[in-house]
Amino acid sequence: MEFRDAGPIALGSCLVSLLDPTPGEEVAFHRWYEREHFYAGCLIGPWFFAGRRFVATRALKDLRFPERTAALDDVAKGSYLALYWILAGHHDEAERWAVTQVNHLIAQNRMLPSRRPAHAGFYRYRWGAFRDVDGVPAELALDHPYPGVALVMIEREPDADPAALERWLREQHLPRCLSGSPAAICLGFEPLPLPDAAPAYLARPPGLERRSLQIFFLEQDPQPSWKQLFEPQARALRESGLARIRWAAPFIPTLPGTDRYTDELW
Repeated sequence: MEFRDAGPIALGSCLVSLLDPTPGEEVAFHRWYEREHFYAGCLIGPWFFAGRRFVATRALKDLRFPERTAALDDVAKGSYLALYWILAGHHDEAERWAVTQVNHLIAQNRMLPSRRPAHAGFYRYRWGAFRDVDGVPAELALDHPYPGVALVMIEREPDADPAALERWLREQHLPRCLSGSPAAICLGFEPLPLPDAAPAYLARPPGLERRSLQIFFLEQDPQPSWKQLFEPQARALRESGLARIRWAAPFIPTLPGTDRYTDELW
């Protein structure tokens, strides 16, 4: 029997996948991803230790901002979000397996032709901001039943110092944002370039070196507090002169084993 010395259980990186179904095939897409691809595409692979799916209904898509962004070619794209945690120290092995696996699934005709990719990328975990002293750790964030998440893509201003931006976010901006708010956690990630062997249909957007991703875990549905929580953040970032929000989008968890929300996407 072979035993893996995994080392400490710590979040090292993540895979972010945003997809849309073809209109009229929402249920087929949802069931394919939930019952087939969620596992075959990632979770049966080495060093992936957690995953969860989320959905953006039409009402949630209407909250996204700004209206136009270089981060996506259409801010309305991405009805379904999948997040996967990768164990620290094992990103390269997990990435190689994932790329090989998706090409294998394509060759086996196990990739639903009607899916519409909006974004897929690997991100390195940089830091976590936590509202509570003894709250949910980053490693358990996908297992905890948070009612909502928010993806916030920020872009550093060309002349801003990366270290100064990170310091401002962690020491000033996020403590103010999280204090007393429904956002319990904010995890900070930096994008990694896709490997050359990744499928050609996955976009390779320019400007990654100035972008970073924040994933907020919310203790309530995003709708009631979205404007109060995220619009002041956008304003504070602009006024700081360090960065701007390039895409902010709320999601709620799917309900596994059901087709809930498939009729609320458009």
